[in-house]
Amino acid sequence: MMTTDGKPPVRDIHAYLAEFDDIPGTRVYTAKRARAGYHINQFAMSLMRPENRVRFKAGERAYLDEWKLTEDQKQAILNRDYNRCLDLGGNIYFLAKLFSTDGQSFLQAVGTMTGMTPEAYQAMMVAGGRSPEGVRSTKQQAALAAVAAAAAETAGAPAPGTDSHDPEGSR
Repeated sequence: MMTTDGKPPVRDIHAYLAEFDDIPGTRVYTAKRARAGYHINQFAMSLMRPENRVRFKAGERAYLDEWKLTEDQKQAILNRDYNRCLDLGGNIYFLAKLFSTDGQSFLQAVGTMTGMTPEAYQAMMVAGGRSPEGVRSTKQQAALAAVAAAAAETAGAPAPGTDSHDPEGSR
């Protein structure tokens, strides 16, 4: 589509980048995410030096306290919650330094991020990865869940993901 003067329309870059947040299970590494994760990534890169790995393993919290990390970032690292590290701006290739420090392969670490065993994750990837079929939007997933809940309520059945023995729906 072109404007009347033959040029492409001007698009709001922030609205465009916000669309990336709607991709389920994917974190597009934008400049905003890079800025948020700068200190996580610098910490991770520090683990390239053997003496820093030794210091980190000897006192993880104390080592993390030397970095300008938020408490949330420190906790994600301490918990080895790699998905949370990514949410907070970590880059998977920098975080690989942390996996390696823990003696994990990339396959093992990424497998934990999917809820799959390393063997199941490897088999999926060898077979071509996740299917591109299905819901491609978190907004679409939420809308479908709302429709399913409304349909279940209309039918008098418990909505998917609820306990049929809990009439109050307190879960």
